[in-house]
Amino acid sequence: MKAFQIVTGIREFSGFAECAESYALTAEDLILTNEYIYRPAISSLNLPCRVLFQETYGGGEPTDEMVDAILADLEGLKYNRIVAVGGGTIIDIAKVMAVAEEGERMDDLYDHMEALRKVHGLIIVPTTCGTGSEMTNISVISRVKKCVKQGLVSPAMYADDTALIRDMLMTLPYGVFATSSIDAMIHAVESYLSPNACEISRMFSEKALVIILTCWKKAVEAGGGDAWKQYAAEFLRASDYAGIAFGYAGCAAVHALSYPVGSVHHVPHGQSNQLLFADVMRKYQEKKPVGRLNRLEELISGVLGTEPVFALNKLYQLMDTVYAKDRLSEHGVTCEELPVFAENVLQTQQRLLKNNYTELTYEDILDIYRKAY
Repeated sequence: MKAFQIVTGIREFSGFAECAESYALTAEDLILTNEYIYRPAISSLNLPCRVLFQETYGGGEPTDEMVDAILADLEGLKYNRIVAVGGGTIIDIAKVMAVAEEGERMDDLYDHMEALRKVHGLIIVPTTCGTGSEMTNISVISRVKKCVKQGLVSPAMYADDTALIRDMLMTLPYGVFATSSIDAMIHAVESYLSPNACEISRMFSEKALVIILTCWKKAVEAGGGDAWKQYAAEFLRASDYAGIAFGYAGCAAVHALSYPVGSVHHVPHGQSNQLLFADVMRKYQEKKPVGRLNRLEELISGVLGTEPVFALNKLYQLMDTVYAKDRLSEHGVTCEELPVFAENVLQTQQRLLKNNYTELTYEDILDIYRKAY
């Protein structure tokens, strides 16, 4: 069993001003963020840092084309640290920037992944409560020419620090909160069920799951809407804990099956995971009804106040209350694509599938897609 370790430091701040002062940001630092984050939260501080807006290079989730354009524009620019302020797209791009040598592009990095080294320091300030990516050494990029989402993985891609700032979540639109927190919940479940987990990693999975379900329940009981914001700090921590857990034990089939959907039809990551979560879990129940899944049911039942046998259905109902789930077909997915997606998952996502609670065959994966369709 590999050693459990937390590489990235975790610090909490009351606001971005305190964070900037603590890290003594200078003109030698580069802030990667979005303009809609920078203007209300950072611009008034008049920091000397260079600033790069990700949306200048394209919208949506990160692609190799987007990252290559950023790397090209940064050639010849000298900077020491990258301060990534944003959600999953910002974080994944920043981790690539941290290991890219002058003149390198995404294909080069994938070609010598095992030899990557940290070129720039990296501080990550997450502004959603789901990705958990600030605690991992993985960057998931859509390789447009290859029509695949693929992880770039290296110990050099760990951030030096992650800075948790509750106030950075206060302007988060409800839909982004909902889908990102759903993503964090799925991270917790998949890492808990992973055969590659250990007791320490499961401790973080359990804590993340309990926090998320408890805070979802309280927010729903308080009327929904912005009620979640009073638990923003808790959701941030839960996302972080889930990131620690899946950084060790891995994500699994839910993420693997969601990648073709997100890559081809541009469904946001957390939402594409939600589309498949319940049907993956039902397939697990069908194929391996006795095992760690039963301990998961007991954990969920204790939080949601139901019998273990009803726990997962109760969870699906709560998820649908937080954010209503729809069908794959409602996102433009066609029936003819399903076998192609299933084959794509088997060919390109073995890194994730090895973390499944139980083995899934091509027929199993296709059945999951059809039920979610």
